[in-house]
Amino acid sequence: MEHKLQLYNSMTRRQEKFIPLNPPFAGMYVCGPTVYSDSHLGHARPFITFDILYRWLMHLGYRVRYVRNITDVGHLENEESGSGEDRIARRARQEQLEPMEVVQKYMNSFHENMNQLNTLPPSVEPRATGHIIEQQEMIRNLIRNGYAYEANGSVYFDVLKYNEKYKYGKLSGRILDELMSNSRDNLEGGEEKRNPFDFALWKKASPEHIMKWSSEWSEGYPGWHLECSAMSIKYLGEEFDIHGGGMDLKFPHHECEIAQSAAALGHESVRYWIHNNMITISGRKMARSLGNFITLDQLFSGNHPLLSQAYSPMTIRFFILQAHYRSTLDFSDEALKAAETGLSKLFAAAIRVQLLKPSASSTADVESLRTRCNDAMNDDLSTPLVIAALFDAARIVNTVAEGRESLNSCDLDILKSLFDTFLTSILGLVPAEKSGEGIEAPLIEMIIAMRQEAKEQKDWKRADAIRDRLASLGVKLKDRRDGADWEKE
Repeated sequence: MEHKLQLYNSMTRRQEKFIPLNPPFAGMYVCGPTVYSDSHLGHARPFITFDILYRWLMHLGYRVRYVRNITDVGHLENEESGSGEDRIARRARQEQLEPMEVVQKYMNSFHENMNQLNTLPPSVEPRATGHIIEQQEMIRNLIRNGYAYEANGSVYFDVLKYNEKYKYGKLSGRILDELMSNSRDNLEGGEEKRNPFDFALWKKASPEHIMKWSSEWSEGYPGWHLECSAMSIKYLGEEFDIHGGGMDLKFPHHECEIAQSAAALGHESVRYWIHNNMITISGRKMARSLGNFITLDQLFSGNHPLLSQAYSPMTIRFFILQAHYRSTLDFSDEALKAAETGLSKLFAAAIRVQLLKPSASSTADVESLRTRCNDAMNDDLSTPLVIAALFDAARIVNTVAEGRESLNSCDLDILKSLFDTFLTSILGLVPAEKSGEGIEAPLIEMIIAMRQEAKEQKDWKRADAIRDRLASLGVKLKDRRDGADWEKE
C-alpha cells in the first residue's frame, strides 16, 4: 500500500515514513483515562489527536485496530514515585461509593464527552481490572527472566538489571545516574526495593485497601504501568505499529512500559511512539493536580469564571485542531471566541457550496486545495494547514456565489467533496444535530432568498433540495406568499 504518510516518532526524534508491519492492517494503542473524575480540556486533546490519526489511516485504506484502555485500578496519587492512595479508591471513599460505582460513573461521563466531541469509539476498550490474569502472567515472565524480584509480598522491576542489556530512559531522555541521585530513599517502599527508582509491578495491599486480588506473592493489585504492556500485547501482538498518548506520559509511564515489554519479550513492542503536547493556561500545563483545569461539561455549559459564554463541543474540537498536535496550545476565552467565529464561517461555506450552480468554465483553482489538504495530513497530521486550505475554499465558495468567479461541474464537485472529506470526515467537524449550530442568521436568510428565487423560476427540484438541506440542519421553514419564515428546532 503506497502512500506518503510521515509521522514524528518520539523515540527516534525525527519524522519517519509510516510503514506498518502487516498492511493493509494497522495497530494503534492509546493510553486512555483513569476514570475517577470528570474529563477536562487537557484530557480532550490526546483523544481528538488520535481520533484524527485513526480517521486518516482509515481514509488511506488501512484496516485499523484501535485499542484505548480504561484505567480502573493501580493509578496512585504520585505517578513518578508510585506512592499514595489509589485514585479510584480515594474517590470511592470520598463519595461513599463502591470503587466500581466510581469507575462506571466517570466512564459514562467520559464516553458522553467523547461522543459530544465526535470522536470515533475505539475497536477495543479493555479495562485493567479485566486483565489481572494477563498482568500476573507477565510478572511471572519478568521474574523468570531475572528482571523482577519479590519483596515482602510486592514485586518490583529491577531497573539496573534491565539497564545492563537495554537502555532505560531513552524515550524520555532521562539519565539513570540523575534518577539515582534525585530519587534515592524518597520513594514509598524504598526499604523494600533494591534501588529507589525500581517501580512496582505488584503491590501488597494493606488491610484497609479496597481493591485487591489473590496472587502467589500477596493479596494485592498491579502497578499502573503494567496494564498497558499486558493489554497492548494481548490485543495487538508482541510487536505493533503505533503507541500514542500525551507528552506527560513519556516518563514514567511509557518508559516503564518499554522496559517491561522488552524484558518480558526480549524485544521492544512499539515501532512508532507518538505524543501530543499539552494544553496550557497562562503558560502552565492544565492539570487537575495544579487546580487550573476546566472540565468539558463546564466548557459546554459556560459555567466557569474564566468563560464568558458556553462553547459547543465542535468549537472545542476546532480550537484544538487549529494548533499542530505537537505544539503547546494556550487556552483563553478570547481564543475560543475566535475559534467559534472561524468554525461558523466554514460551516456556512459547507452549506453554501451545496447550493452553487456550475458554469461552463472555471476561473478558480480547486484541485490545488485538495492537494494541499492531502499533503498537510500526510505531513505528520498538520491540521492547521488543512484548516487554512478550507478557509481558502470558503473564500472561493463566497466569490462564486457572488458571481465574481466561476466553477464548472467537475471543479464544483471537487469543492463539495473537499468539505465533505476534510471538514466532516477527517477533521470530524459537523454541526450539532437539530441545533443549527454554526449557521448565522444572515446566511439562513440568504439561502431562503435563493430558494424563493428558485420557486419563482419554477425550479421546484432545487427549491425542495434547499428546504430539505435546511431541515436536516434543524432549520424549519414556514412558507408565505413572498418568502418564508424560519425557526430552529
